[in-house]
This record gives sequence, structure tokens and C-alpha cells, in this order.
Amino acid sequence: MNRLALIVSWGNGLPARTVDAALAAVAVAVVVSERLTTTPSLGARLLSEVVPAVVIGGSLAARRRMPVTAYAAGTAALAVDALWVTPGALAPMANLIGLYSVGYYATPRQTLWGPVIALPGIAAYFVGEEASPPPVVPAAVVVVWLLTWAVGYAGGRRQERQANDRRLMGRDAVIDERNRIARELHDLVGHTMSVMLVQSGAARVVLDDDPEKAREILAGVERAGREAFDELDRVLGLLRRDDGVGLHPGLAELPRLVQRTAETGLDVTVRVDPPQPRLPASIDLSAYRIVQEALTNAFRHGNAASATVAVRCGGRSVEVEVQDDGRGPLPGYQPGRGLLGISERVAVFGGRVEHGRGDGGGFRIRAVLPLPRSGEPA
Repeated sequence: MNRLALIVSWGNGLPARTVDAALAAVAVAVVVSERLTTTPSLGARLLSEVVPAVVIGGSLAARRRMPVTAYAAGTAALAVDALWVTPGALAPMANLIGLYSVGYYATPRQTLWGPVIALPGIAAYFVGEEASPPPVVPAAVVVVWLLTWAVGYAGGRRQERQANDRRLMGRDAVIDERNRIARELHDLVGHTMSVMLVQSGAARVVLDDDPEKAREILAGVERAGREAFDELDRVLGLLRRDDGVGLHPGLAELPRLVQRTAETGLDVTVRVDPPQPRLPASIDLSAYRIVQEALTNAFRHGNAASATVAVRCGGRSVEVEVQDDGRGPLPGYQPGRGLLGISERVAVFGGRVEHGRGDGGGFRIRAVLPLPRSGEPA
């Protein structure tokens, strides 16, 4: 049975129609050659002897595109050949390949026609023989034919499941990529827009009384906007790369982030231990984005005046903790998009997140990102 599967699946690297046409041509040549060599002096019976043989072998050319129709035509030709011409020994082999193809290539509902068509064809073949064989022979042939159909059916359904799995994996990959882009854009645009809105509001308040201060604040708004465009261009460019290598900024950019955040009036203290940790790029980026989102929430939602950032890089994990002195969360609060984005980032690495009211009031968020072991991808 394995040999049959190898025969009918031969040439998978070639176009399907080319393979099927070649298989049909070989089958026609073999069946016709048998007929011409075993039945001498055909004379006027040449056409009636050759035509069924051509149909039996030629039906394999459509075994993938029209498996049931092709098999029905081949079986009908085999029955005609057996009943009114001369039963051949090789023609059933072509019919067997056709039955396998019905099980493999037809739809689950259409493939049930395989046994329905096969049984009358087998009966006609043995009726056409001059000497009646023992009952065990037709029974054995029925078993072999049905087993061949079952092998084709199992292979076809396995192929369908694999194709479906590949489609689902492709869809999941697209969804993951969209979520990754959404997180990056939310963290970048959300933080920058919050900074610009706070600064614009401050400029509007002092515009009449202190135009010079307003001008300085508006310059900060312009600077934040330009930096945001530069970072947005970098993020989008890196997201287009297949390998994801070089996804930055990282913890080394925290001073720049603190400087930008300070323009909103939020006093930020940062402590990184060790000062210049060497981290995988993906974890370095995630740690930076967690700090960025936490600080954005501090001045946007918490009305905080100050915040502390502590990053501890141990041997097995990176711990990021941000605590502000704002009003803290309301009772029964639900995480918003920013906190959910942080949770998603941490979940990618199998880490954990805690957030809620801090020990001294305000809001506290703590994320632990496990570091990959030596040899593991980050």
C-alpha cells in the first residue's frame, strides 16, 4: 500500500497536471501493450480492444481535478473491457490508482462515491472471466480495493488538516504582528501626544502673562513632535523587518525619556542596576516601553508630581518598578489599554505584572521579565 501511495504522489515538485498526464500516458501504454501482446490477430477487433484500455489509463489524467468523474469513467471502461472484450491483468492496477485518488483528492462527501463505484466494477470484472475464481479471490480483491480507498481517504483528510493548520498559523502570525504594531504605536504616540497636550495647555495658561515662557514651552512641543516623528519612522521601519533585530529604543534611552517627561512637570528619578545592563534587544525594548507607559499614566491619569523608576537586572530576570505620588487608582478600577499592553508584553516572555495602589499612595506597577537561558532565543 505504501508503494501505491508513492506511485500516485510521485513528482510532487512538478505541476500536478504534468504528473497526472505522465501517469496516464504510462498507464495507457502499459495496458494497451498488454492487450496487443496477449491477444494476437486482433484484426477488426483492434478498435474495440484498444479503446477501453485507453479510457482506463487515460482517466488518470483527471484524477485530481475530477477524481469521482475520472474514476467512474475508468471503472465503466474496465467493466466494458471485462464483459465484452477480454479482461486484462494490468488494467485493474490503473483502476486501483483511480480509487486511491478518489479517497485522497475528492471532498469528504464526494469521496464516499469511491466504494459505491468500485464494487460494481469488481463484480463486472469477475463476471467477465471465463473461469469462475474461488469466492476467496473476489473477497480478497474487495478488501484490497476498500483498503486502498481508506488509505487515500486518510491521507487526504490529513492533508486537509495540515493545510487548515497552516492557514490558522498564518492568521495567528498576522494577528500577532498587528498586536505588536499596535503596542508599539500606542506606546510611542500615546506618550508623545500626552506630553504635547500637557505642554500646550501650560503654554496657553502663561501665554498672556509670560510670552517668553510660552514660547519656550511651545518650542518643547515642537521638539517632542519632531522626536516622535523620528521614532515613529524608526519603529515602522523596524517592524517591517522579518527578524525583528534591532528593535530599539531601550533602557539606554531612559535619560531622554525622563527629559521629555520632565517638560510636563513630572519629576522623575531613575535608578538602573547595573547602570548599563546588557540585555536581549526584545527585553530591552519591552522594559523601556513599560517605563514609558507607566510614566504616561502617571501624568495623564494620576496627576502625579513625581515618580521613581527602578530597574533591577539580576541573573535570571529584569524587574521594572514605577511608583508615582498621584491620586492612585479608584476602587474596583479596570486596566486600560496601556496596562493591558504592558501585560501583553510581559506575557510574551512568560513574566508577571502587578499594579495597583502603592505603599505610600499613588500608583505602582511592577513587571518581571525572565531572561532567556544561554542558547535560548530572546
